Amino acid sequence: MGQFVIEEAKRCLQCKKPMCKEGCPVNEVIKLFLEGNINEAGEKLFNNNPLSVVCSLVCPHEKQCEGHCVMGKKNSPVKISSIENYISDYYLNSITPEVVKDTNKKVAIIGSGPAGITIAIILASKGYDITIFEAHDKIGGVLRYGIPEFRLPKDILEKLKDKLISMGIKIRPNTLIGSVITIDDLFRDGYKAIFIGTGVWKSGALGIKGESLGHVHYAIDYLKNPNVYDLGKKVCIIGAGNVAMDVARTALRNGSREVYVMCRRGPENIQAERAEVEYAKIDGVKFEFYKSPVEIVDEGIKYVNNKVVEDEEGKEKVVPIEGMEEIFKADSVIIAVGQGPRANIVSSTKGIELKDKGLVATDEFGRTTREGVFASGDVVTGAKTVVKAVELSKMVAQAIDEYVTEKCK
Repeated sequence: MGQFVIEEAKRCLQCKKPMCKEGCPVNEVIKLFLEGNINEAGEKLFNNNPLSVVCSLVCPHEKQCEGHCVMGKKNSPVKISSIENYISDYYLNSITPEVVKDTNKKVAIIGSGPAGITIAIILASKGYDITIFEAHDKIGGVLRYGIPEFRLPKDILEKLKDKLISMGIKIRPNTLIGSVITIDDLFRDGYKAIFIGTGVWKSGALGIKGESLGHVHYAIDYLKNPNVYDLGKKVCIIGAGNVAMDVARTALRNGSREVYVMCRRGPENIQAERAEVEYAKIDGVKFEFYKSPVEIVDEGIKYVNNKVVEDEEGKEKVVPIEGMEEIFKADSVIIAVGQGPRANIVSSTKGIELKDKGLVATDEFGRTTREGVFASGDVVTGAKTVVKAVELSKMVAQAIDEYVTEKCK
């Protein structure tokens, strides 16, 4: 691995106007790495993105740094993600941050997903007294419970946890805010600001007959702990986003022999990233296009076939083909049609307004409609990439810092 990373770094042209650099200092980082200054390179990556070690593995690089590399126009782009991961992992193992904590600047972080971890690290580095409240038994949020092990090894999250603790950050696992402890309780106990980064853990439903049957599961629940499920030999996933690809590939790795993805439209309309679809196909996942489920039955999925037609304005739309309904036989059915936020916090708190689909309403700096309460990540934007959550959370961390600093004058 080390030799491959060096060879890839040497392929970098060190462009004077690097196209790959937007939002990430990769160009200068590669230069520092080749000069033997790996810790300085790691520090630059970490300061720009505290989750660079994660983003280097799970983000769609073909749309970001690698997709803009000039080498990719005539050849293959430099594998920037591999270089970033090597440097970030090395740095994470080597840094020992100094802890300087101001107990008058207490901030509560609700949720330890990408947004929560990012804000905790940024504010702790500024001397804040941070407590993370996590509903699950381990930190990571979607990183741990929504991304399969083969895409993101969980030992990385343990390293991040150790780093959080070494920065003086306190972690309260198995603590669901909104039931026993509320937002009002946190303010009562001296927290100057509260950040909500609870993600989207409420499964999207199809709303058709049969969803309560025993062989039907929801994608986000399955990914939390796939080892406890007995799916049988043949599985069908309804939905065609990135989560559906993760579910399909996980099912194959956990003993299912045949895994199908059922899509309402054609292959050109798959929502998942192209690379994720290709990986799924390589793993053996098969696709059933132009099929809409109308009911789930004991034998599998009752569906109708679709066709594409043009409406009066010349736009394409999918309509069912008239005729008999058919049954796609499957031992298990997994529904992967989106997720939304849970209401445990907002239902127990006054003053926090919501927008469409139950997402928390904020301004561009993460301020909610209740003073002192901030939010970012998927609970605000809906399911997005990790790097997007980090990007937004960096601005929110600055807004929290400004708010608390003014409040403590």
